[in-house]
Amino acid sequence: MKLIIGGACQGKLAYAKETYHITDGWADGRSCSREELKDCRGVHHFHEYIRRMAAGEPAENLPDLERRASKFACALLRENPELVIVSNELGYGIVPVEKADRLWRELTGRVCTSLAAHADEVVRVVCGIGIRIK
Repeated sequence: MKLIIGGACQGKLAYAKETYHITDGWADGRSCSREELKDCRGVHHFHEYIRRMAAGEPAENLPDLERRASKFACALLRENPELVIVSNELGYGIVPVEKADRLWRELTGRVCTSLAAHADEVVRVVCGIGIRIK
């Protein structure tokens, strides 16, 4: 598995497509199903998939969400070990006012941290330039 992270609009998807020679087979985290993640070659807007996972959950459910997110990350690694994941970094900038947005931000960070620990490669993209950090 490969994890590509970086700020919004930094060229992460273009970098991933070019670097890993994946022109098709991409799922969009804004709308894809769990089943699509098992079979796709890459997923972009992964942070939005996490948002959909956490939708409607009260902040008090964070421990349960973290357990589910950890299980999800392990399952994803097992089911699609060649997957390329493209996600925005959400931890830089202003802390969101809304609890739901803070929950999403924290959960995305935890899932990406878990995936990064097991990924073959982690790359941060800034201005279209990939910087390998693992």
